[in-house]
Formats: sequence, structure tokens, C-alpha cells
Amino acid sequence: MNPSLLGIKQRFGIIGNAPSLNQAIDVATQVATTDLSVLITGESGSGKEVFPKIIHQLSARKHKEYIAVNCGAIPEGTIDSELFGHEKGSFTGATENRKGYFEVVDGGTIFLDEVGELPMQTQARLLRVLETGEFLKVGSSRVHKTNVRVVAATNVNISRAIEKGKFREDLFYRLSTIPIAVPTLRSRKDDIHLLFRKFAVDIAEKYRMPPLRLEQDAVGVLLNYRWPGNIRQLKNISEQISILESDRILNQERLKTYLPGFNTRNLPSVIPSNHDHSEDDHVKQDQFKKERELLYKVLFDMKKDINGLKKIIVDIMGKKDAVPSDTDQALVKKMFNDAAPAAESHEAVLNPNFQYQPAPRFEVQQERNIQEPEEVLEENFSLADKEKEFIIKALEKYKGKRKTAAQELGISERTLYRKINEYDIDL
Repeated sequence: MNPSLLGIKQRFGIIGNAPSLNQAIDVATQVATTDLSVLITGESGSGKEVFPKIIHQLSARKHKEYIAVNCGAIPEGTIDSELFGHEKGSFTGATENRKGYFEVVDGGTIFLDEVGELPMQTQARLLRVLETGEFLKVGSSRVHKTNVRVVAATNVNISRAIEKGKFREDLFYRLSTIPIAVPTLRSRKDDIHLLFRKFAVDIAEKYRMPPLRLEQDAVGVLLNYRWPGNIRQLKNISEQISILESDRILNQERLKTYLPGFNTRNLPSVIPSNHDHSEDDHVKQDQFKKERELLYKVLFDMKKDINGLKKIIVDIMGKKDAVPSDTDQALVKKMFNDAAPAAESHEAVLNPNFQYQPAPRFEVQQERNIQEPEEVLEENFSLADKEKEFIIKALEKYKGKRKTAAQELGISERTLYRKINEYDIDL
């Protein structure tokens, strides 16, 4: 390992030898001697906050101010005042002049964490600072100058945020002059056990107890867990186990009880290098919408076909010794035969492993001696009536308790109130 790289790791408490981690540290040390803006990307809990400190401490600004600002934790109404300051009387509660972070940190470095959460108006102000070094306080028309090094970080997909109109494209290019990608913990498998032992030793020294150790099978479980919370989650779990377990040697069965969803969603999987949780959520939402639209279409088509079929049967039965016409036969045959492909197409969307099997075809047999029934009962296929009937039954079952009835129906209590008024249900 490069001696300077080892020294930086020891100085800033970085543990791990993954090539992707070493690459990120190397980029940070190279860019530190410049005044270029840096954008740090990576999942939440992956350790992005250490890189701005490396950049500041290795720069010519190391004797000046350094401040870290969590943009996502500041309310939208006060973020401009926090960053750029305000004049007395500029808004309710502004009883005196106030300096913002960009004025206080003049000559130093400001770390904007969760920069993707900034409101659009604040993004415009930040862009001006990056381009000209100028800013306006809230409620002031006097231009102020500042010389600040900006290092930003985000765990969201900025490209998708730009597409949705939630982040300025010009600001993105200004911030990402030098990008640094912080690797996830699951991509640093060889470092996971090292980090666990470090956290276990630290907590043991702090509370004067023997350090926790893992059996070999437990180490395998530790490495195969997906770690959605990255280093932050690993540290949290190692501290939990160290405090709660009386046995200082842990086996895999005990370790699994501390790993949420180990046997389900957090098992390791093939993840593309450009994987992003927000992108996955977007794809899932699109898939859900498509499935819902298809389901609605199938239901409405079925309702239409049932109503048409019901009319034909009633007309036929109303005529003694009547024989269905060729048109009626064709219509009935079409309705039954078209229902199967519709259901099959819906199943194919919901279940990727669905194997298509041709549905049996419906054939209408002519019957010459149709007997007129004494009585024809017409079933009500109105969705609204059925919905009203279910609501009344649920309310009767729970003796008018709307909250319990809403839970039984699988709807919110507010929706139940609206339906009661809509159907004029008398309780």
C-alpha cells in the first residue's frame, strides 16, 4: 500500500483496503490542493462525511473555518437565511442582522450534505456563489463577496432529479467538477469483518468488557448480508451485540437474530454498478401502475361482457322454442373466448414465470327445444351496489364502529366516511 495512503487512513480513521475505497481517497487527496468544487456520491451510511475533511485538511485552507451543513435537516423557509444570512426585519422573527454560513466560513470550506434536498430557489443562490463568489442576504439588496470552497454530497440520483425538475442541471455541472464515488459496504466484502472487529474493540474498551468475537460460520453470515445501511448499520449492530450478548463468542444463529430480513430481502444479489434505490422505486411504481391499469381494464371488460351475455340470455328465454340467431351465437362465443386471453395477459404481467397455455374454446350448441322457465332471477352486477352492500355488512358486523369496519374492508377511515355519505347509508 502507498505509504501516504496508509498515513491518510490512519489520520482520518479509515478502515479497509478495497480498490474502490483507495481510488476515492486518492481522488480526494489530489483535488485537495485545488479550489475546485467536489461532488461526493454514495448511499446513505457509506462514510461520505470523511472525504470533505480529507479535502479541507490537505488544502491550503486547513487553518480556516470548516463547517458541515445538513441541507435536508433545515426547513425550506429558513435555509436561505442559514446559508446566506438575513437583514433585521426581513421576515417575522428577524429581530437582528445575522451572518450566514457562506459569510462566516469566508476563506474556508463548507460541506453541503444532502445537497439534493435544496429548494430550487436556494439552488439558484448557490449557483451564483459558485460562479461569481457573490450572494445576497435575505431582505438585502447589497451584494456580498465570499471565497468559499464548496464540497457537496448526496445519496440520491441527481440525473433523475434533474429529469423530474427537482435539481438544476447547471448547478449539477458546477458542483461535480470533480466527482468522488464512495463505494457501498457490500462491494467491500473483505473490509466488513475488519470494520466489525474495530467497532467491537472500541465498544469493549469504552465499557471495559472483553471484545466480541465471531465464529467462522458467523463471519460468513456477516459477509453475505447485504447491509442496506452500510457502515452506519454495521457499527450499530456491532454495538448492540457487544452490549446485549453475555457470551463473547457469537455463532451464526445468534448473529442472524440481529440482522433484519437476513433470510428475505437482504440476501446478496447481482447489483449493477450504477444501481440506485430511487431508480428501483421509480421502476416499481411504473410496474404497479401498469398492473393496476391492466386489472381495471380486465374488470370493466368482464362487466361489459357479462351485461351483454345476460341481455342475450334473457331475450332468448323470453321466447318459447326460440333458437339463438347466428349473430347472438357469434357474440356469446366471442365474449367467452376473449375472456381467457385477457386474463392470461394480466397473469403474464403479475407473474414473470407465467407459461401460456391455450384456453379451451367455447362453442355455442344450438338447442331446438328451449323450455321457458317459470321465473328468471336477474343478479345485480353493479359494482357500486356490491360496494354499498359490503360496507353495510361490515358496519353491522362491528355494530357501527367505523374504524374497525374500515380495517375489515381494507380502506382508510376517511374513505369509509366518504362512501357512507356517497351511498347515503343510514347508521
